[in-house]
Amino acid sequence: MAQITFKNNPVTLLGTEVKVGEKAPDFKVLANDLSEVTLADTKGKVRLISVVPSIDTGVCDQQTRRFNEEASSLGNVEVLTVSVDLPFAQKRWCAAAGIENVQTLSDHRDLSFGQAFGVAIEELRLLARSVFVIDSNDVVTHAEYVSEATNHPDYEAAIEAAKAAN
Repeated sequence: MAQITFKNNPVTLLGTEVKVGEKAPDFKVLANDLSEVTLADTKGKVRLISVVPSIDTGVCDQQTRRFNEEASSLGNVEVLTVSVDLPFAQKRWCAAAGIENVQTLSDHRDLSFGQAFGVAIEELRLLARSVFVIDSNDVVTHAEYVSEATNHPDYEAAIEAAKAAN
């Protein structure tokens, strides 16, 4: 398992770490309209999945905005941001921030994504900051578990992986 800290304190991640070359695990999260979204719902596209602890915090806000800016230049890449924020809060945040190129998804109900990708923080019921790229055949081509949850991910590596998988 990935070793993650949150504000320099070690945390326990639930689930199984996902590795490059593996088939992406399925998950069930909620869209802003409360409809269920699974991995299969985005089949046939490259997916860049940006995972944040809470969209209402500084680094998470910047991460979502950065991928929103990059999304239009990525072609057939669907950019998803997953957090445990309620769908209503995600929708409000996106409207206030002018986010149009990223779909925000909530893992609040079941922690399905968090456990499937090994990013559910047991102590906080948040998701660890991470980025995954899944190709159109559902194979993981990039996986970054950010070692300190308050740090930024490697944006360039994720963007290049998404472009290469496209």
